[in-house]
Amino acid sequence: MRVVSLHPDVLVATSAAWQTTCTIVRGAFEDAQDGDPERSAEAFVIDSPVFPSELDLLPTLLAQAGFPLTGLLATHGDWDHLLGRLAFPDAPLGCAETTAARLAAEPGDATRALREFDDEHYVDRSLGTSASTLRLGELQALPVPGHLEVGDREVELHPTGGHTADGMAVWISWARVLVCGDHLSPVEIPMLSDGGGITEYRATLQRLAPLVERADHVVPGHGAVLDAQRARAILREDDAYLEALASDPDTAATKLPLARRGPAQLRIHAENVARVSGSEVRAR
Repeated sequence: MRVVSLHPDVLVATSAAWQTTCTIVRGAFEDAQDGDPERSAEAFVIDSPVFPSELDLLPTLLAQAGFPLTGLLATHGDWDHLLGRLAFPDAPLGCAETTAARLAAEPGDATRALREFDDEHYVDRSLGTSASTLRLGELQALPVPGHLEVGDREVELHPTGGHTADGMAVWISWARVLVCGDHLSPVEIPMLSDGGGITEYRATLQRLAPLVERADHVVPGHGAVLDAQRARAILREDDAYLEALASDPDTAATKLPLARRGPAQLRIHAENVARVSGSEVRAR
């Protein structure tokens, strides 16, 4: 797992699995007087790494960096973004109201998907120190659009859709960092999973565009942290691909960006074509 600091209050850890990102944000209490770091600040872990060894490192990473854990956030309900509960089983997990509704309607789906991943890749979670069984428990449904206090600061929550039917992006205004879930990825083309769709995805890109313009860093759900210029280019590429997919799915592959045209992305494209054509496909 690779960890980088984007700002004194923002860390990003990137998993070896699918380059899945986990963002940690800290906010201070300006009027704290006692000097106790656990009472002078609070921190949220957004999304999660995947492998047990990576999850095992999260508590130590937060402690060493001086990020006192307050809770977990998930940008959307795909299982690989929900694993913070394995590292912090007692921490509250917040998500958009749309995500809370999705997870309530799909009880056990995330746990089954994690088990399938572990079986396929021979992952033994009992060897680590983090929990080996994913239990989401009670979720804190957050109104989106909206705000969430982090210490004396606030992050903005913006609705996302298109990849799935649910989700939110997190704008950390004081650090100028945008955490955008499974959008604007430098390694993955737009993926239309269950509940997603082209119209909703393009609307999400339009909502993200002004935030990208203000950002110093954009953290996609999968792939390296982006600067604003690269994020703008990916946004344009993704929108052009989706426009082509909507107008002529059979030729939309010609709009795949050169950097995202490998075998894995061609498979995702084939699944997108099947989905917009009305066929059932397997979503990750």
